[in-house]
Amino acid sequence: MESNAPLIHSYLPDLQLISRGKVRDIYATSSPDHLLFVASDRISAYDVILRNGIPDKGKLLTEISCFWFYKLAEIIPNHVVTVDVDRMPPEVHKYREQLDGRTMLVRKASVIPLEAIVRGYLTGSAWNEYTKLGTVHGIKVPAGLVESDRFPEPLFTPSTKAAQGAHDENISPERAAEIIGKDLYDRVATIAVELYKSAAEYALARGLILADTKFEFGLVDGDRLILVDEALTPDSSRYWPLDGYAPGGPQSSFDKQFLRDWLTREGFKKGLEEGKDGNGWTMSEEVVTGTSERYIEARDRLLGMR
Repeated sequence: MESNAPLIHSYLPDLQLISRGKVRDIYATSSPDHLLFVASDRISAYDVILRNGIPDKGKLLTEISCFWFYKLAEIIPNHVVTVDVDRMPPEVHKYREQLDGRTMLVRKASVIPLEAIVRGYLTGSAWNEYTKLGTVHGIKVPAGLVESDRFPEPLFTPSTKAAQGAHDENISPERAAEIIGKDLYDRVATIAVELYKSAAEYALARGLILADTKFEFGLVDGDRLILVDEALTPDSSRYWPLDGYAPGGPQSSFDKQFLRDWLTREGFKKGLEEGKDGNGWTMSEEVVTGTSERYIEARDRLLGMR
């Protein structure tokens, strides 16, 4: 990434801002069928947005997402219309310097209110639940597994899609089916696992283990399912180096775990989302640099840049 100031908030005064998420700013455009997604350099962990960002992180996320959207399009279509600012509505063109490399014009969709998480390995919140209950999202899994073990088959483990500032909640497949309906749930689960398997196979050939990932889906034209938001970035996925993988404990990673570990060491816990002094959490320069390096490494390996 270039060593410049991070873009924390986009500023497009002639466009209508619809929402600011943890990472993306979403704008309306003069096209009634399309939205403008701008990937900022914000970063979040434990549903907390850090005060400072990672320079050019939004460009990197957009590059990785577009790579995967293209690669996985044979499995399911996605919402991307173009990443070329010159092909976007005219009112967008004046902001080219701010937007180049970090924006997508996307098709509007009715977003399904689930985080579609697929887990291939026992880690994170899944490991925490397993040590207490022997289950993952209420799903019974084999006894005797150790941290970072591979599951016999990837698990679809949904969570709620919380509003900004709230926490996503791991839920059982049964509860997820109640929320969106059994038929739609089955479609989402089947496609999510298929996407994970395809991506995990590709990543493994490039020396990366895709431990788990989160997808989001939407509906267009009534009931046609498409992939939306982002795809298989270090923000939404856990990538481990294949070299050195050793079940029985945490793994080194090319994702947000470096940031999560720092937050934990700094004393973060539930109830301290606004920081110890109420002014939020600010990453140290070491954490900014370390996170940036890990994201770049993941991008370079996935896209064959090294």
